[in-house]
Amino acid sequence: MDLNLLDYLEGFLTDSRKEKFLKILESRTNHFTIAMEDVYQLHNTSAVMRSCEVFGIQELNVVEQKFGKRIDTEIAMGAQKWVDINRFNSMQNCMDSLREKGYQIIATTPHNDSCMLHEFDISKRSAIFFGTEKEGLSQEVIDQADGYLKIPMVGFTESLNISVSAAIIIQDITNRLRQSGIDWKLTPDEILQKRLTWTRNSIKDIKRIEERYFSEKA
Repeated sequence: MDLNLLDYLEGFLTDSRKEKFLKILESRTNHFTIAMEDVYQLHNTSAVMRSCEVFGIQELNVVEQKFGKRIDTEIAMGAQKWVDINRFNSMQNCMDSLREKGYQIIATTPHNDSCMLHEFDISKRSAIFFGTEKEGLSQEVIDQADGYLKIPMVGFTESLNISVSAAIIIQDITNRLRQSGIDWKLTPDEILQKRLTWTRNSIKDIKRIEERYFSEKA
């Protein structure tokens, strides 16, 4: 990473902006990540991204096997600038990629063998999978999952809207994570990379400014 580039670009930010980046990055985590399978309603994808950003999960994985995706910026409320979105064209590719990164696959489902949310073991790096609005997760994910998770409910309705379910689960597991002794924070290198990415996302006409930097460096 070019630390001189980071220093140069951060010169275009106010001190308060740079301090806010550092403060927020202290609460960011890659211990958990979220994955969404072919969610048709775009506002749900955007709302889940917003929950990831608000509660400090840095990466969102979106599988676009059936439906193309775009981010509903009005609902995301700028979260697309601060959350990393990994896109996959198949569930298998997504699961394989996450396992290579050391995540266990956790399927959210009202399955009888599912672990209740408050009993979920937060110590392991976990990728939490959410399915489509009507059918839920595909059998492909259910069959290959390392564990199952559900939200306790006491009413007649057996499921919640995906964006609501995601918000409840993300808030619970990240809150418990921060109160634990688990090493959940970003590494120093990850923080530097995010500082650069966020700084670039904050500067208008970033391409011209970077071209000027490399021209002067040459």
